[in-house]
Amino acid sequence: MSDATRSDSSFEYDPTEDHSFPDQRLNQVLEFVDDDPEIAAYLDAQNVNPVKRKGYNDHGAKHIEIVRNRALSLYELLKRGGVEFNGATDQGLDEADEAVIIALAATIHDIGHVVHRDSHAYYSIPLAADVLDRILPEFYDIPNAVRVKAEVLHAILCHHTEEDPLTMEAGVIRVADGLDMERGRSRLPYERGGRGINTISSQAIDTVTLQEGDDRPVLVEIQMRNAAGVYQVDNLLKQKLHKSGLEDDVRIVAINTAGDSEQLVERIEL
Repeated sequence: MSDATRSDSSFEYDPTEDHSFPDQRLNQVLEFVDDDPEIAAYLDAQNVNPVKRKGYNDHGAKHIEIVRNRALSLYELLKRGGVEFNGATDQGLDEADEAVIIALAATIHDIGHVVHRDSHAYYSIPLAADVLDRILPEFYDIPNAVRVKAEVLHAILCHHTEEDPLTMEAGVIRVADGLDMERGRSRLPYERGGRGINTISSQAIDTVTLQEGDDRPVLVEIQMRNAAGVYQVDNLLKQKLHKSGLEDDVRIVAINTAGDSEQLVERIEL
């Protein structure tokens, strides 16, 4: 969950609430992975290459926490809006497995960074496969473990590659990854002198909120303090939304909150 202050209209997944989808299995899986020492080690080690060696934004435990939260938030809002998910269904899995696939993919989507930042999504696949082979038998028989594994790996691959997501679950991961853009994400490289476009544009983003939309299931509202934030929205997030499968279900609005009529950008919408 982001440290940024959120508006009262924002939405975040809360497993203690009464949800429209079964979540007992999700809660059990989350409890297991959050206590897993190997995953914890990966979340720490995967930040070395992107942050310390490349000067990029955070890709460690905080990034994973934010992405997973927003992925589950997106999932619930889409479900409330009547959007049908096909990943678990195509595999003959339960509806409860939709959220499990999303949560697991969000948790380990970036572990390939331990190999290299470049092409990290591809490096994540064999590493994630090993982790899933150890975790999934705790909750599934062999056939269903293989099916869940397949969907998680598909979502991981499509989060940052040219391959288009073929499932709504994978699309959620792709978009949620792009929604971690507030200034807190660039804190480490910025403090160390990093002034690349990713760092500077992240510094311009104050808050990102998810809520039910009027004409679409999801409204994402982004508040930025200056026009530098346009890079995050129009380049990075727009690229994530493109061909995600969520284009018709998610409305993204970015507002420049500087309050200066001479600002280059006052409002943009995807």
